Amino acid sequence: MEFKLQGEDFVLLQALLKATGLCDTGGDAKAAITNGEVTVDGEVEIRRGKKIRTGQIAVFKGQRIKVTS
Repeated sequence: MEFKLQGEDFVLLQALLKATGLCDTGGDAKAAITNGEVTVDGEVEIRRGKKIRTGQIAVFKGQRIKVTS
């Protein structure tokens, strides 16, 4: 799936998981990230405040999210 940035340079990883519907709440997203269940560009990411920019790819539960502008 793709996530288009709306007038911003980045989206926080936690917000990305919630905005795409992969996590129902921010708390669910926080838990998934801190438990090491999310990768960004192929690397496990445990910082929920990680800035995800255009061209980066996050993966959670087999769902690939490409951030576009």
